[in-house]
Amino acid sequence: MNEALGLKNLAQLAYRGVEARIDALDWIRIGEDLDARGWAMIPELLMPDDCRAIAALYPDDGVFRSHIIMQRHGFGRGGYKYFRYPLQDRVDELRRLLYPCLAPIANRWHEQMRLSSRFPARHEEFIARCHAAGQQRPTPLLTHYTAGDYNCLHQDLYGEHVFPLQAAVLLAEPDRDFTGGEFVITEQRPRMQSRVEVVPLTRGDAVIFTVRHRPASGARGIYRVNVRHGVSSIRSGQRHALGIIFHDAG
Repeated sequence: MNEALGLKNLAQLAYRGVEARIDALDWIRIGEDLDARGWAMIPELLMPDDCRAIAALYPDDGVFRSHIIMQRHGFGRGGYKYFRYPLQDRVDELRRLLYPCLAPIANRWHEQMRLSSRFPARHEEFIARCHAAGQQRPTPLLTHYTAGDYNCLHQDLYGEHVFPLQAAVLLAEPDRDFTGGEFVITEQRPRMQSRVEVVPLTRGDAVIFTVRHRPASGARGIYRVNVRHGVSSIRSGQRHALGIIFHDAG
């Protein structure tokens, strides 16, 4: 009994460390990076033990609502699983803690792009809006790629209510656990060629990035940039990543 209680307390202390890291982040700088290029890095959001524990959930179908084999749908090659409700504690907390930091940026973007929807301060209120519209299936997911796998460029939309930012956390160590598998973002700009960026993630790093559109400044004012993301081919090893999407699916 005492040992179990001790382990529980250690886990809670470790998680408060994650919460403290999120609270201490320079959200002004993150907002500026998102404005400038559509993505922002959060180094070492999760510690190695957290990464291993989340990646180890992948074989346990009891914590997931569905398993997607990507080649069956033309999404690429590899697999990912959507978590079921109730979400695993760490996944749920990351979703709840990141959302209120991103909601002001999301609201500013929608104002700049002349979109009518605005986002409440608390994630619970936004999820209630999704569920009232029939978007009731949880969207946080865990990916698993092995040699030869890749993820085609795409957008994670799922329904009418879309939060314009999402997060991904790399759970494996590049050049040790796997090679290749770079996280890629493309921007399709009106009447211009597309821009491609590779985000240099290491284990535990998170990237915050645009789901669909972001505002950009041009000679005629603000215009919308269309953004997609994907993962390049894995050359060797295994790559796990956690995806945090803030809206639910219909």
